[in-house]
Amino acid sequence: MTNSINEIEQYECLFVIGSNTTEAHPVIGGKMKRAARNGAKLIIADPRHIELVDHSALWLRLIPGTDAALVNGMMNIIINEGWADQEFIAKRCENYDELWEVVKKYTPDVVSKITSVPEDQLRAAAELYAKTTKSGIFYTLGITEHTTGTANVRNLANLAMVTGHVGVPHAGVNPLRGQNNVQGACDMGALPNVYSGYRNVTVPEHAAFFEDAWGVPMNRDLGLRIPEMFDAMHAGELKSMFIMGEDPVLTDADANHVRAAIESLEFLVVQDIFLTETAKHADVVLPAACYAEKDGTFTNTERRVQRVRKAVDAPGEARADWEIVCDLATRMGYPMSYDSPADIFEEIRRLTPTYRGMDYERVDACGLQWPCPTPDHPGTQVLHEDTFPRGRGQLCGVEYEAPAELTNADYPILLTTGRMLYQYNISTRQSPILDGLAPCEMTEINPVDAANIGVATGGKVRVSSRRGSVVTTANVTERVPPGTMFMTFHYAETPVNELTNSAFDPISKTAEYKVSAVKIEKA
Repeated sequence: MTNSINEIEQYECLFVIGSNTTEAHPVIGGKMKRAARNGAKLIIADPRHIELVDHSALWLRLIPGTDAALVNGMMNIIINEGWADQEFIAKRCENYDELWEVVKKYTPDVVSKITSVPEDQLRAAAELYAKTTKSGIFYTLGITEHTTGTANVRNLANLAMVTGHVGVPHAGVNPLRGQNNVQGACDMGALPNVYSGYRNVTVPEHAAFFEDAWGVPMNRDLGLRIPEMFDAMHAGELKSMFIMGEDPVLTDADANHVRAAIESLEFLVVQDIFLTETAKHADVVLPAACYAEKDGTFTNTERRVQRVRKAVDAPGEARADWEIVCDLATRMGYPMSYDSPADIFEEIRRLTPTYRGMDYERVDACGLQWPCPTPDHPGTQVLHEDTFPRGRGQLCGVEYEAPAELTNADYPILLTTGRMLYQYNISTRQSPILDGLAPCEMTEINPVDAANIGVATGGKVRVSSRRGSVVTTANVTERVPPGTMFMTFHYAETPVNELTNSAFDPISKTAEYKVSAVKIEKA
């Protein structure tokens, strides 16, 4: 997030796109509802009637996968009406002419045909977002889980820069991270192309810095991303894998392809708190402690580094992740010796400039937001106040591209996927209370589509794509429009990712979970 969670209730306009916030991020969703009660105007761009729609000033019910066209249409109106912040653009941005060459083609009538959003709603959204001072963008996986996910994010940055809604409180571009320490994992270099602090592994000075710190030569080649790993397994080029806190058999797109790849491995190790669907395929399972059974830090979606404190002992042979990793490294020839997570955090702050001003004592009370470069720095609530990391912000024209898979006569329904409030990924299925609240998948199907196959709520339907087929329970509802259906990925009994398309974004390699063509039949 460029901004902070505690600002949300003081916003005047929130543009929420591709985010079912009250279910996927309920604490932040609650703040958005309070902002609405305080007078803020919510613009919700979502094909489903999510809870935030009931609190919104505008609901843009776009066709899944048409986000880039929607944002281009808003910018077309903003620029043509003179609502763009030309002073900010001139002072802080570059490539404005290139952006306009693309955006000028996306007139309201063109965009309405692509997205199904009426022209008057598009114009109202553009005016409300651009002409309100405290306007911020909030998005999640509904933006990124597309073959054009990176382009979608860049286009939201375009919208914020064109209107000057960045670098100030109560504005900005705010991605809401999908799990509690995703931000921290990325900060620490748990990516195939960077060290901690997002320093590229291919830059010689970066590699030399960590070689000096750790006393071993560093591999200076880019690593594989997730879809590339599965393809390499199928090709016999990747023969073993260590999976830690992840369940790709259930949660990754085109699950049959994923399962076959994992079964082709010569050796698989899974480190997790439960015997997951992936762990059932493992040669070795290492039982890990959960969040309440260990000490350390998490870095949340607003870049806040916070303490995690052990509350109870881990059961059985379960151990903290850092202890397991250190023992493995030592047995593999690189001695790792730390007395505690505090020792590890000292190394983090020493090697990571954005964390350098932090220590356990400083983050103990309520955490600190990076960048925090010095011990007397208060942390950073708002990013990019004076400049961007590259200097000027780079505006970049983004053309609308259709999803990789479209509906046809054989597969006439568009399937989109997401989360529900009562389950969290797959681990909460272990809780009898939570599982009692939502014990099975309730697939959302529009009454028109349900009538076509003769099914009512509670009836069984078979959902099939080019990749697989599952039987699930129908929830006939107007929450989804005709021709669109919705499922979650929480249930091993109805593994929706056997249906989803593994086509991925060429830059991030994120699969297109949000758009798959399927057919439905009464089961």
